[in-house]
Amino acid sequence: MSTDHQKYSTENQSDVIRAYAERRNLTIVRTYADEGRSGLRVDNREALTRLIGDVRDGHADFDVILVYDVSRWGRFQDADESAYYEFICKEAGIQVRYCAEQFENDGSLASTIIKNMKRAMAGEYSRELSSKVFAGQCRLITLGFRQGGPPGYGLRRALIDEHRGPKGYLSRGEYKSIQTDRVILTPGPPQEIEVVRRIYRMFVVQLLSEGEIATVLNQEAIPGEGGRSWTRGIVHQVLTNEKYIGHNVYNRVSFKLKQKRIANPPSMWVRADNAFEAVVDADFFAAAKRIIDQRSRRFSDEEMLNRLTGLLSEKGHLSGLVIDEVDDMPSSSAYRNRFGSLLHAYKLVGYQPRRDFKYVEINRALRTMFPAVVADTISNIEHIGGHVDFDGLTDVLTVNGEFTVSIVIARCLRTPSGLLRWKIRFDTSLQPDLTVAIRMDESNDHILDYYLLPWVDMSESKIRLSEENGVHLDAYRFDTLDVLFRLCARTELGVAA
Repeated sequence: MSTDHQKYSTENQSDVIRAYAERRNLTIVRTYADEGRSGLRVDNREALTRLIGDVRDGHADFDVILVYDVSRWGRFQDADESAYYEFICKEAGIQVRYCAEQFENDGSLASTIIKNMKRAMAGEYSRELSSKVFAGQCRLITLGFRQGGPPGYGLRRALIDEHRGPKGYLSRGEYKSIQTDRVILTPGPPQEIEVVRRIYRMFVVQLLSEGEIATVLNQEAIPGEGGRSWTRGIVHQVLTNEKYIGHNVYNRVSFKLKQKRIANPPSMWVRADNAFEAVVDADFFAAAKRIIDQRSRRFSDEEMLNRLTGLLSEKGHLSGLVIDEVDDMPSSSAYRNRFGSLLHAYKLVGYQPRRDFKYVEINRALRTMFPAVVADTISNIEHIGGHVDFDGLTDVLTVNGEFTVSIVIARCLRTPSGLLRWKIRFDTSLQPDLTVAIRMDESNDHILDYYLLPWVDMSESKIRLSEENGVHLDAYRFDTLDVLFRLCARTELGVAA
């Protein structure tokens, strides 16, 4: 099930399945339940994945699988996907029965036609629901209401009722609970507002770059959002996000039906101008935009490569730093975005670095990925009622004031013999109670799995993981971080009289 507010709650499904089993003289020996999980994709369905794994590995101690209805396999956009999982079970000699359907899953022509139709209907339901939800969100945006996401430095989320009467402020991790309530953005504390305005002055008047501004703020020990240090990217976000001049903008990026994330052109953005109280003067914002647009002027591929060739002739070598030091050239990040990587751009102009710097590109991508992973972890812990204190200097999370967590991302290395290896280093100076080691896949583009490594069980300062590591290490391996989130959940204890 994906929410509690529907007929498909796991309790209701369990009651129907139990009644079906009693009528057919079946004994329920094991239950697989994915609570609060979307059925659009299987990669976040831990129980379904475990079920299919048990069937494939021959560990199933049952002869029949009872499913509430056809849609419980998933509302996949490809109807053949749910059919595939059912086929795996049948191939292993295990029957699949649907307890709430009006047909017997006996392989007859009628049942096959009905199942395929219901699989297609399950996917269509998600598509229709997605369209309706998106239309509703767009309407709320045009009315000036905020749709999810953190407010940003210098701003706060204010809760209002259906008559736009104020009801208070939402802290980090808090969400509205009444359907008719809405959220808007309001200016934050005066000291934060002054920092935002100062950022614009330094950028527009003093002509400091985003990196230089971040350095100034860090040297003055001015904490950023959530107590984190300032970075060039964070400053750039402050300078480019229209919420600081009161505009409400939505649909910059699409991630519909859990499919590929797409950056939409400005013509597809949904917006409501002057929806919130502005923190920055519109003239300052426009001036900052002109500077950024001029700096990011669109060069053709030929122009970019010609400038890179000229720089190579002048300097004799190339690097990201060498490129970024030239004022009238596109930035190194522009070359990465246009040509896929700096190494590919170097290759196109005939430059071969003396060393293999491919790992630099990978490490840079993983460093870029790290803040989002940390933020997502914190968000999930807070969503289930936990509390997290994040140390921006050490990147250590203190959960519920009880234990500390460190997150590391391990890139995948291929040895000369063709084997895959991952190096995990532990912070011996901080000794976090738990190290979350994220293994990347062979291409280092996607997360492969997670290792939750307790400090008390790790005697070395670093370990090297293979594809198979034996039970002494793989006992700590998980496909998702759901185990960590459950560990961080809070439980109310009753008081005995």
